[in-house]
Amino acid sequence: ANLGPRRHFACVDLADLSGDVYDVDFFLAGDPGAMTVTETTVHKINGQPYYLWQQQSDGTWQRAPVEQASHDLLGVITGRDEFEFVYRATLPVMTNTARLWLPFPTTDRFQTVEVKTINVPGAYRVLDEHENGNKILFTELNSGDSGKQVEIRYQVQRREKAAYAEDGVATAQYLQPERLVPSNETFRVMAEKVGDGKKGDLVRARALYDHVIDRMRYMKYGSGWGQGDAVYACNALTGNCTDFHAYFVAMARAIDIPARFAIGAAIPSERNEGGIDGYHCWVEFYAEGKWWPVDISEADKYSSLSTYYFGHHPANRFELSRGRDLVVDPEPVAGPINFLGYPVLEVGGKTAKSIAEEVAHVLVERRAQL
Repeated sequence: ANLGPRRHFACVDLADLSGDVYDVDFFLAGDPGAMTVTETTVHKINGQPYYLWQQQSDGTWQRAPVEQASHDLLGVITGRDEFEFVYRATLPVMTNTARLWLPFPTTDRFQTVEVKTINVPGAYRVLDEHENGNKILFTELNSGDSGKQVEIRYQVQRREKAAYAEDGVATAQYLQPERLVPSNETFRVMAEKVGDGKKGDLVRARALYDHVIDRMRYMKYGSGWGQGDAVYACNALTGNCTDFHAYFVAMARAIDIPARFAIGAAIPSERNEGGIDGYHCWVEFYAEGKWWPVDISEADKYSSLSTYYFGHHPANRFELSRGRDLVVDPEPVAGPINFLGYPVLEVGGKTAKSIAEEVAHVLVERRAQL
């Protein structure tokens, strides 16, 4: 980033041989191609910040201490939020016919979604996914669509989420195993040990929540992370938000606590426009007649918010889809869909997994002035 005449800023993630990930900030002076580093600071280790950035009224940014920081500086907007969200993608080179499935978020009791524009190559249709109540935009493509842009623009109003009752939902479906969240003896034994002596599902779920925070480290390192694979998370004890929550869901279900997964975007609380650097996921579990929202990876990053994130999701969220192993008609040759924030692109009958993360890596928003 250019900060002014001959002043620049850069940041980079570095991993050491043990797997610890460092977010390092650099300040530089000079002209492009002939800069010198004037300051180097470690911003985060394994996602946990040493300081925060706060924008001033004149548009400049200053470091702010993590201790006693306000909720909004830690990424939380309470009450309500409103923003324009643009889901934008550029299609890769395709040498064959292709099919594309995109998450198509809908209105519920916590978010109101207005679709402002849809620009996709060719004719599209919206598919119903009945198990979790999702909608999915589907379109068929050909080689002539290579390089074209896909863009869906939404206006979103969002409410902060706390524990809530929900009628007509069969909670038993959220006890069933999934491809990457299996039911096995390892999870059962571990979950029973964590919950031993705890009375009631709410208290047992809190014990599992604390267990995941204590046991796992937020690290995007090596191979296998970021898939929401509960077995990987249990073995590696590292990963991102999908891995944290897959581990929690597997253990909750192992002791008969229904739990369900959702994926979307965390809208920055400290700025009103710009890109988002990836998806975010969270979960809900069922206890005492209510669904309880939790966000364990964010609680791990910001320990002062660990109580808040057990029972709350902030208003600055946008849910794209709920559940995993989503079944639609038509479905990909590879089977049920796990979006992880990205579309599913199938070229010539084969899922283009290496392309999928390139297809929709730009998530842009502009917060309304309320």
